[in-house]
Amino acid sequence: MTKTVHIISHTHWDREWYLPYERHHMLLVELIDSILELFETDPEFKSFYLDGQTVLLDDYLEIRPENEPLLKKYIEAGRLRIGPFYTLQDAFLSSSESHVRNFLQGHSDAKRWGQTTEIGYYPDTFGNVGQTPQLMNQLGFDVVAYGRGVKPTGFANDSNEEDNFVSSYSEMKWAGADGTEVLGLLFANWYSNGNEIPTDPKQAKDFWTQKLADAESYASTDHLLMMNGCDHQPVQRDISEAIRVANALYDDYEFIHSDFPTYIKALVENVPEDLDTVHGELTSQETEGWYTLTNTASSRSYLKQQNEATTRLLEMVAEPLATLAYEVTGKYPHNMLEYAWKFVLQNQFHDSICTSGVDEVHDGMESRFERAANTARHVIIESLRELSGAIDTETDAPEQGTPFIVFNTTGGEKTSVAEITLEVDRIPFEQEFPTQAYERLEQLERPASYKVIDSKGHELPADIVELDPRFNYDLPKDKFRQPYMARNLQVKVLVEQAPALSWRTLYLVPSDETVEQVAGEPTVLENEYLKVAVADNGTLTVMDKVHDTVQENVLIFEDLGDIGNEYVYKRPVGEEPILSTDALIKAEIIERSTVRQVLSLHHRIDVPISADEQLDLEQRKIIEFRDRKAQRVSETKPLDIYTTVTLDARSQQLDFETTLKNEMKDHRLRVLFPTAHTSEVHYADTVFETVERPNRVSAAWTNPENAQRMHRFVNIVDESGDGVVVSTNGLNEYEVIVDDEGAQTLAVSLFRAVGELGDWGYFPTPGAQTLDHHYTFNYRLSFHGKADRQATLQQAIYSAQDLITTQTTISGGELPATKQFLSVEGEAIALTMLKRHKETDEIITRLYNFTPNEGQYDLQIAGFNRKKSNILEEIEQADDGKVRPFEIVTHKWHQI
Repeated sequence: MTKTVHIISHTHWDREWYLPYERHHMLLVELIDSILELFETDPEFKSFYLDGQTVLLDDYLEIRPENEPLLKKYIEAGRLRIGPFYTLQDAFLSSSESHVRNFLQGHSDAKRWGQTTEIGYYPDTFGNVGQTPQLMNQLGFDVVAYGRGVKPTGFANDSNEEDNFVSSYSEMKWAGADGTEVLGLLFANWYSNGNEIPTDPKQAKDFWTQKLADAESYASTDHLLMMNGCDHQPVQRDISEAIRVANALYDDYEFIHSDFPTYIKALVENVPEDLDTVHGELTSQETEGWYTLTNTASSRSYLKQQNEATTRLLEMVAEPLATLAYEVTGKYPHNMLEYAWKFVLQNQFHDSICTSGVDEVHDGMESRFERAANTARHVIIESLRELSGAIDTETDAPEQGTPFIVFNTTGGEKTSVAEITLEVDRIPFEQEFPTQAYERLEQLERPASYKVIDSKGHELPADIVELDPRFNYDLPKDKFRQPYMARNLQVKVLVEQAPALSWRTLYLVPSDETVEQVAGEPTVLENEYLKVAVADNGTLTVMDKVHDTVQENVLIFEDLGDIGNEYVYKRPVGEEPILSTDALIKAEIIERSTVRQVLSLHHRIDVPISADEQLDLEQRKIIEFRDRKAQRVSETKPLDIYTTVTLDARSQQLDFETTLKNEMKDHRLRVLFPTAHTSEVHYADTVFETVERPNRVSAAWTNPENAQRMHRFVNIVDESGDGVVVSTNGLNEYEVIVDDEGAQTLAVSLFRAVGELGDWGYFPTPGAQTLDHHYTFNYRLSFHGKADRQATLQQAIYSAQDLITTQTTISGGELPATKQFLSVEGEAIALTMLKRHKETDEIITRLYNFTPNEGQYDLQIAGFNRKKSNILEEIEQADDGKVRPFEIVTHKWHQI
């Protein structure tokens, strides 16, 4: 029987990697020029696949805008195949909602261009998340192609039902976290298995003898896939001749210039029923563990932090506030938000956000994040201005009250300390010169104290501190800028049980009462839930009063050498860790009020300044990192680590902020949380899922490290249901360390400092050492029992986002002083966004069940009813409020 060889011309285009963006950019222009020329001159050159990412079309048109009609001609004709995504983003370091926005932007672009390619395309993604099948199913895709994550065995080693991450064939069933199945297509011989096909008959015969055997060793059908291209590969201009030569050499194979739609149709029609099934996330679990590329999560960690902060600013603040403000203005800043999202998505390209590139690449990323964040901030400022101007602060206003509004923009209830700097007096520069204004503000008579009350007159616990006068300015919509000097008060107020997506109006008012000092034990933090004390060895002992547990040795810093690269951590042979136990320099309470207690810790450890000269030689000789013998030098420098530990009133979590200046090279710093819990598995927040992972590696694993990736939290829970949760702001790498006695320690990577890119050559990256970089790390610790585990995990999902505050004036308005816009009920669900539909302005919400159990939810917006949709926000179905395990649910809202 004749077999069909599908040759797909393509390129894999890393927008920035071992060359800066603009170098790759210009090469892309040359590539597309060549493709268009071939379309014009060779009718047998039927198709070219542009790597699944529509952003490349925008990149090309920046230089060749005159060729837009030609691009559109060949896209509409189906010869230049594009989409379905905007970029080939990293799977594990992009937020859940970022995945959807990448699909939405790619889908929108493809509609504009007139065609898309219906395949989940992940050729070089550094592992695949477990919700990919469900996401692809909601896009309407039946097939997902990927290059990593599964170990193919070939026909000689059939897998068995217990092999969740192994497949006999390059084709397999992939069951996602929620049970959704798609047809998985593994590039078992990589996405370049048909690259540079010879036209000389003798060379072609040798080429095809090997390539066909390789493909047939894994293929489950008589349709063989040959990917004619590779990283930044120029188009093979003589591919038509190469195909003619191949067909002349073989009678039992038909070689065709194909495309993915043609190949997928043939594959689906012929694939056998008894394929192996792989389950959940695919991260090369059944390999030796050295090339999972997980350690990209800790190189240049400052960019991971910016990524988390910027996406959170868009998802949890800008879009919800803009959605609320629409009720006042009837307008939504679609274009501004899309502009910001594009910068984020460009930074989430896998080699970009994984920081596996040369220094110039990652310098450019900082600019993109700043542009996205500043755009989001503008949307936030304008939305708050419109909202606060429409909220009634007059009806319940107290005498001499200064109103401000507190927004909870997350999908969960919050009890938290809201912070705001309030202006209580101001002098415009048009009235007095700045210096005189400053001095007059200093001399103004002040009340004895202040307090904070709500619109019902109830006093809230607050800490209020006078600040120096400060310069500020207004930017009116109808006149020139208005500079002024203002007297300021820093206000910290305890806001209890702020509902999801709500606001409440508070007032700062003068008071005759004297503020009493709050007493407490030296170096001890305590509220009704937790008690924290500094131990003799410089760690913390934390008593969880609610669940009657004690956690000892909390907060240990660990430093180890790193002779790997931006992709892979490699510990020098025989090196022992440097720990911060018995390295505490100072501990003191720096803040104690009715709303907050803050403990300051200063640890100092002596760290070698770098690896020895052997590492430089091994790098230049391109010795594979596993074979390196380099050690760290004996010369050390002190690494001063400053940590504030914050315990708010009514809070069941500890907040940590660690700051330091890195002055050493070739090392990794982690923070350790030894736990009192033992288990065989742990749980981590990832894309639309709380994934269960084993604490021990497979028998095939030889890497002594077992680093994993997370989004917002890691949870270790024992058989009784008691557990500990560590949540972070953009610290994406962790490891659960199990010692010989079974004791478990959660290690969170703060940063890795390395000096080369790695991979196929020697590319020095001195910037990745982050010398003299001032780091700030935020992370939190909380505890739970069996009954409150889901509630604790839900809180951890939203814990990074503070309450939003804005000052306003006394005025009437059509909106009430206190309101919940969207009510959210269901302890097993997490809301990922609230926004408006791009074309209709309908309200759109998205949630998911973060548990493996069926659940229920209830969402309500006054005056609206909801319909169930998909992630493309296209379909509408009745919604019964039930949610399957790990199901992702999008809603469209219609005004009643």
